[in-house]
Amino acid sequence: MRLLISNDDGIFALGIKTLADTLALAGHEVIVVCPDRERSATGHGLTLHDPIRAEEVAGIFHHTVRAWSCSGTPADCVKLALGALLDRFPDFVLSGINHGANLGTDVLYSGTVSAAMEGTIEGIPSIALSLTSFSCREFQPAANFARDLIAHLEHQPLSESLLLNVNIPPVPATEIAGVKITRQGLRRYFDTFQKRVDPRGKTYYWLSGEVVQDLEQPEHFHLPSEIETDIQAIKQNYITIVPLQFNMTSPNGVFGLKDCGVEGLKIESLIIDN
Repeated sequence: MRLLISNDDGIFALGIKTLADTLALAGHEVIVVCPDRERSATGHGLTLHDPIRAEEVAGIFHHTVRAWSCSGTPADCVKLALGALLDRFPDFVLSGINHGANLGTDVLYSGTVSAAMEGTIEGIPSIALSLTSFSCREFQPAANFARDLIAHLEHQPLSESLLLNVNIPPVPATEIAGVKITRQGLRRYFDTFQKRVDPRGKTYYWLSGEVVQDLEQPEHFHLPSEIETDIQAIKQNYITIVPLQFNMTSPNGVFGLKDCGVEGLKIESLIIDN
């Protein structure tokens, strides 16, 4: 199969090297297009006011892997690959393996998830992969799972174009409890802006923070509460898979707004008399 891989940790990250090499050794055609430096937490940002540069690189990945280093964001990388660098679309878009979790509301900020979402927007089944630790550097179990998941989906394809957000616990393969399809949880961070002064005497701020609370997401409109959240399941050493879509319309919100009469607001009051 033809696989496009990107990330937000940059071209030299161990996670993307482990993933690309593992899939290449499994016989897949692998193309890497990823940022030339770390671009974590850039969300779905695109580069509109500067040129995007891409340089083909060699000697980083398995010899069969074609790779480009890109000056843009993770979303830029996939957009550029699909729109300019590749002569035809891949069968899958993968992003990662991210060094750190992308659980719950992390997906709203994650460059890893956004890179994969670009594939989903184009109708390509996509997978974001994250190892839920900043200290662990053992990416092979996650890469092996990606290999097995791709093989499974090749024979049992998804019924619709989805983004599978996969998080892998940072434990030895023998300690992984299994795989669980989960729903998105909710994480809250304690954000701190450190006030600093540069050598020219000008003030600047540095954002830092840490998770202070993992909360249960309210019951989903279409999902029973017994389906665990990704945050719950990862604590039990399960690999978690949350199917995501780019359509963020809230069914509860649509019906709630209709019921409360917002559509009945009078338009005449918006007219300005000259």
